[in-house]
Formats: sequence, structure tokens, C-alpha cells
Amino acid sequence: MKKIGLLLSGCGFLDGSEIHEAVLTLLAIDQAGAEAVCLAPGITQHHVINHYSGEVMPNESRNILVESARIARGAITDLKEIGTLGLDALILPGGYGAAKNLSNHAFNGASCDVNPEVAEAVQSFFKAGKPLGFICIAPVIAAKILGNEHLELTIGNDQETAADIEAMGARHVDCPAWNTIVCREAKVVSTPAYMLEAPISEVARGIEKLVGEVVSLI
Repeated sequence: MKKIGLLLSGCGFLDGSEIHEAVLTLLAIDQAGAEAVCLAPGITQHHVINHYSGEVMPNESRNILVESARIARGAITDLKEIGTLGLDALILPGGYGAAKNLSNHAFNGASCDVNPEVAEAVQSFFKAGKPLGFICIAPVIAAKILGNEHLELTIGNDQETAADIEAMGARHVDCPAWNTIVCREAKVVSTPAYMLEAPISEVARGIEKLVGEVVSLI
């Protein structure tokens, strides 16, 4: 059975992984006949946001691995152990955690940095010819790490974020939530998901298509 890693960044779209995107990806991987393996870095997230009020909770601190375990129902591995898992592909869902915890794109735009463990994982899969999937805002991570490869990526049609992707060396392509952009030679797939004001049914179609493309590229 093919094993696909799902790299999470916390729990909740304002400060971690977008839960709908993560769960829809887990479902699509299972429906594709593959095994999902959840991972997250064991580091402190940038900040904690009250998802009811939208306000920062200044006196709270949470660990990304511990929070991500909520989505994974406890079945999760520290990202530093990724080399021991025998994964065939890696997918990064969105949520602001990808832009605040796995990278700092939310604060620094095209001048952002990517967490070293995340960068090493993405680079190692790319160099090994293993497929990579990026959902929602996560394509900014691909652009930062692999911009020299001049990848085609999508975050939907947000002009500011698209400009950041282009500034980092990749090429942005407008795309609806139900579709994907595929770089077959590079084995990189992206879909906009909730970067667009789309219903969950369209987000689900796009993620299912992304997973199908990733599996076909293994």
C-alpha cells in the first residue's frame, strides 16, 4: 500500500491546520487506497487564537505536534522521524499554521523563512522524485523552497499572495477550488481550497483531485 505523509501545523485554521482540508485529505487518501501518515513538528506554534472571537490569546502557548494530534486522533509522528517512515509522497494542507508555524509568510511575505525541518522534508522528497501536494496557502512554502525550479503553483486568485509566489521564483496560475495545477515533471500538485470563498463541496473535489494526482505520480 502506498504511504502518503500529511504534514500538519496545529489544529484550527487561524493558528494551525485548516481542519476541513486536513480531514478531507485523510478521507481522499483512504478512498484512493493509500495509507495516510500524519506528521507535525514538535515545536511551539507562533500564537494561539480564540476561534470564537478571532482574538489572540496572549497567555496561552501550544505545541504544534500535540495540537495536530487532535486531527490525527493521536496517531501522529514527530516530523524529525520522517526519514524512518518509508513515505511515497507528502501533502501539506493549508490553514494559517502553514504561514505562521511551518513558515513565517504571514508576517514576511516573499521574504519569509521556512522551518528548517519542513524545508528539509520538502527538499528531500523533491530530490527523490517523490510527489508533493500543497493545499490552500501551503504553495507559498513550495515557492520558497523550490522557487528555482520555476514550478507552476496556485493559491486561487489572491493577487498579493500570487505576487509573493512569483517573487520567490515560481509561476502562479489562477485556479478554482475544485481543480488542481499539476507540474508533472516536478511531481508537484496544488489546489486553492479555502483560499477561495468556496463551499466545502468544491474544496472536497479539489482535494480529492489533488490526492488522485499525487497517487498517480508515485
